[in-house]
Amino acid sequence: MSFLVSITAVLFSFKTQKESKQKVLKTIIVDAGHGLMPDGGHNGAKGSYSYEDDICLSISRELVSQLQEALPDIKIVETRTDENIVALHRRAEIANENHGDLFISIHCNAMPPDRHSERIGTKPVTVYVGKGKNRKKVTKRVPVYRYWTTPNPRKGTETYIWGAHKNEDKEVAVRENAPMLEEENYKDNYGDIDPNSPEFIALALLKTKQFFKRSATLAGFVENEFTKAGRTSSGQQQRQVGIWVLQATAMPSVLVETGFITNREEEDYLNSKEGQQEISKCVTDAVKNYIDWLEKQQQPLNNSTQNNNTGPMPLKIQKHFLR
Repeated sequence: MSFLVSITAVLFSFKTQKESKQKVLKTIIVDAGHGLMPDGGHNGAKGSYSYEDDICLSISRELVSQLQEALPDIKIVETRTDENIVALHRRAEIANENHGDLFISIHCNAMPPDRHSERIGTKPVTVYVGKGKNRKKVTKRVPVYRYWTTPNPRKGTETYIWGAHKNEDKEVAVRENAPMLEEENYKDNYGDIDPNSPEFIALALLKTKQFFKRSATLAGFVENEFTKAGRTSSGQQQRQVGIWVLQATAMPSVLVETGFITNREEEDYLNSKEGQQEISKCVTDAVKNYIDWLEKQQQPLNNSTQNNNTGPMPLKIQKHFLR
């Protein structure tokens, strides 16, 4: 009898420990970047034969599958479940309405082609020199150049968080926010707020700074896993300019650039089943490491308690973040 009681106690203790472990993270939001526009056009970067929105959806679906298998007691919510685009404001609403504890946005990176030139000779050009009676026509030779482009060799991963101190590069934000400006009811959804404006950045910081440490920690774990898998990693990146989905989600948030679609080798990798599985495994392992870190920090993920005394959010942007 005492043996049975002991076994029951051990099993109950194990179950209690397991349940306690899983309470630090209840809901994960997986966001497949971009998507097909209403007119059927692709939105996002383009490779030599594929599109970012298709790759994002495939990787996100694989990530959801792996997260569900690895963390069966955690709710996984997708912001985009098919090929069609979901407005950026709606993605944030889905995350906030489901009380997400973590927001992971999947994207592909891109770089413009490298431009080259070389001098291939000269050609005669007639010009006039002098003024008045002294004006005369002369012929001189000028150099002739050949111009061409080659695919940018940039490759690797980088994971973005909404940064408190970085504002040196707007390229990523402009690309990721572009769909906002294409929405017919842009002003209804976003008002007069420009997500790249200094005013919005300052106001959004009040809402997002309490999640900075957690976002940065997860981003670091993601890039560590990519490095261990042999990928080239540019590490954790911060953007103070407005990447809307990172600013508007009331939870720790990261945007994972899984590779450069403009690099043919990377494009093949991003489109392959093996590549998508490896990327998803890296992110899944990073989330598991993040959960372990949270448990060690003893920081329960209750969004209502994560104020850190930042004060109330200004009314001007409350409606954009807390729908």
